[in-house]
Amino acid sequence: MSDQLPVVVIGAGPAGLAAAAHLVERGIEPLVLEAGPAAAAAVREWGHVRLFSTWAEVTDPAAERLLAPTGWTRPDAATYPSGADWAELYLQPLADTLGDRVRFGARVTGVSRAGRDRVVDADRDKQPFAVLFTTADGGEQRVLARTVIDASGTWTTPSPAGAGGLPALGETAATDRITYRVPDLGDPAVRARYAGKRTAVIGSGASAFTALAGLADLAGEEPGTHAVWIVRRGLSASTFGGGAADELPARGALGLAAKAAVDNGHADAVTGFRTEAIDRDTAGRLVLTGEDGRRLDPVDEVIVLTGLRPDLGFLSEIRLGLDERLQAPLALAPLIDPNQHSCGTVYPHGHRELSHPEGDIYLVGMKSYGRAPTFLAMTGYEQVRSVTAAVAGDLEAADRVELILPETGVCSGSGLVGAPAAGAEDQGGCCAPAPQLVQIGVTTTPAAGEGTPSGGCC
Repeated sequence: MSDQLPVVVIGAGPAGLAAAAHLVERGIEPLVLEAGPAAAAAVREWGHVRLFSTWAEVTDPAAERLLAPTGWTRPDAATYPSGADWAELYLQPLADTLGDRVRFGARVTGVSRAGRDRVVDADRDKQPFAVLFTTADGGEQRVLARTVIDASGTWTTPSPAGAGGLPALGETAATDRITYRVPDLGDPAVRARYAGKRTAVIGSGASAFTALAGLADLAGEEPGTHAVWIVRRGLSASTFGGGAADELPARGALGLAAKAAVDNGHADAVTGFRTEAIDRDTAGRLVLTGEDGRRLDPVDEVIVLTGLRPDLGFLSEIRLGLDERLQAPLALAPLIDPNQHSCGTVYPHGHRELSHPEGDIYLVGMKSYGRAPTFLAMTGYEQVRSVTAAVAGDLEAADRVELILPETGVCSGSGLVGAPAAGAEDQGGCCAPAPQLVQIGVTTTPAAGEGTPSGGCC
């Protein structure tokens, strides 16, 4: 009876749609529940941002095979799509091909074993999953599933400015001047918000690099535009990534563009700063105060890009095995823990690393990484290939590794809009040079207890 039920996939983004394509290829019926009105709703929200992976690295083989009979052809494999390109030229056509297997406006609000809450053991593993969701018209429905693959991502739950994981004092009250996304400076209304203004950018990942580079470009056209880059640690050469040594050239170029923003005077770097409070001055501008008591000069806007975190609320009745730090599956967490992997290296992995005490449920894609700041689309595609093979009972295929990652590892975020495609030549080995302290910006003192990072590979 259970085998006749669908596999419910939560999320019609890159990993979710790829999972559905693999299931169809194996003769298993998927039901994809997507909260948004179209495929890749989250990707569309950062559609103005260009990926640092090429088309060859952001399409799934099973999805391509499913699309082939429709006449679909992949764009030039060596070029870099924007988020909008990815959604319109690949993800939406894939959802269209899947047809009524994808339901839009379906927001999952709960998952449990049918008739069994989290506490009950009796016959638990014999019960199908019950997936509760709301519909676009405000209704509520429930569907039974043999397996649940949660590919809902982390986009809807950005981390706050507060360094302790909670909003800084006053942060919630200041949301009219705070954004948690890379702004689309090509939009005239958004451009006007930052042109000629002083903007704080909080974060040290690829999204922060993108925002800094964009503000630097704006500063070259609009006098008075300036960024204050706030990082919680000290700056070193490795802060900006591997540069020319990165085997993903566009990723390396992104870090160099952020460094140029600081070196060229378009941004000041404030290091060792952990935001404790955000207040307003008499003119309504925002004043950031650090845990060490430092108060920064007022800014007009704040861009918070401190990472994302998984929404686990609708899985509260499921017995998940999650790492206490990253909120990632226990077997996967040691491979991606940024406390242990300074170079961002992670090995390909599949259904075994993604398993939980509750059988037949998997977190895949960005959500599988919990709070870890590292991910590539190709990692998600390998995850769902393995997971769907396991669902089909093909453990030989499920355990086989079919992915070779770039030697420099993986990294979250995306590249610059409008940046020319970088060359594909091999520019070096797997590691950046051992970092040296970079003396730039208004403050370069590492926070207490933090030393200069050591060089070498993970």
